[in-house]
Amino acid sequence: MSQRATGLSRPSSSKRRLRDLMLQSENRVCADCGAPDPKWASANIGVFICLKCSGVHRSLGTHISKVLSVTLDEWSDNEIDAMIEVGGNASANSIYEAYIPEGVSKPGPNAGHDQRAKFIRSKYELQDFLKPSLRILSAPKNQSLQSSFSSRKSMESFRSSSSVDNSVGMVEFIGMLKVKVIKGTNLAIRDMLTSDPYVLLTLGKQTVRTNVIKSNLNPVWNEELMLSVPQHHGALKLQVYDHDTFSADDIMGEAEVDIQPMLTSAMAFGDPRIFGDMQIGKWLKSHDNALIQDSTINIVDGKVKQEVFLKLQNVESGEIDLELEWISLDDH
Repeated sequence: MSQRATGLSRPSSSKRRLRDLMLQSENRVCADCGAPDPKWASANIGVFICLKCSGVHRSLGTHISKVLSVTLDEWSDNEIDAMIEVGGNASANSIYEAYIPEGVSKPGPNAGHDQRAKFIRSKYELQDFLKPSLRILSAPKNQSLQSSFSSRKSMESFRSSSSVDNSVGMVEFIGMLKVKVIKGTNLAIRDMLTSDPYVLLTLGKQTVRTNVIKSNLNPVWNEELMLSVPQHHGALKLQVYDHDTFSADDIMGEAEVDIQPMLTSAMAFGDPRIFGDMQIGKWLKSHDNALIQDSTINIVDGKVKQEVFLKLQNVESGEIDLELEWISLDDH
């Protein structure tokens, strides 16, 4: 399929903005190895990269790096806006390569795959070279921001109105997640003409749930639920059920929320109270997640928040709107 066949709302102007950014001097070499004339980019990190480095970026997964061709792929306006907001390779590298320790060399254009992969993983996945002032804790070599942060404290699991599974026990936590379940839209019918929906959230061994809203396919909950985030957390699992008094509750769809983009962004910026309102990250919509649109991560009034709009999976219809808020151990 040609680029025109897929169609963007403003193809020429969007491409022009991206090409203008790529033509800036610092963006005419690969951000990771210095190879000339890069034709690829990581849309969510905001760097231009060469073909060889793009292969390593793809292996990191789209939750870390979403690779697009500057010349072959279609770009959304949001993706281009994100690239321009970062400002290109020099701006991104001033953070991601600000603290390269002795003995670690940046690969050159002719570097082998292993050297290239090790450096790129350290740079973006482990964030070993991040500017010290942006770290939660200066991490030893080859230790990730997440693991250094989680090693600071051990916190006994909290209990909230007996809805948290008491089998959690003593676990190392890296923080807490406040989930505001806002509303559901066009939920599935499980009774005669309607349903009595509630939302179940699971993270690790913890499970919390909203109240039941009777006879409503477009329920508004506006309920805040708290979950502690263990060091090895995985995805936040969401399930919607229809409450039945005399039989088992019927499933009305499910979805998963990848909370890693939010955690990575929050840990990179440290104390959000010292920053003004700003966007600090993004979880991008893709074919392998339930997002209806890209989900931005923002600092709002000194708090790290993320709006998430989900299309429920394995069901005939239904959407759920959430707002996530990250709470560090220092704020608890």
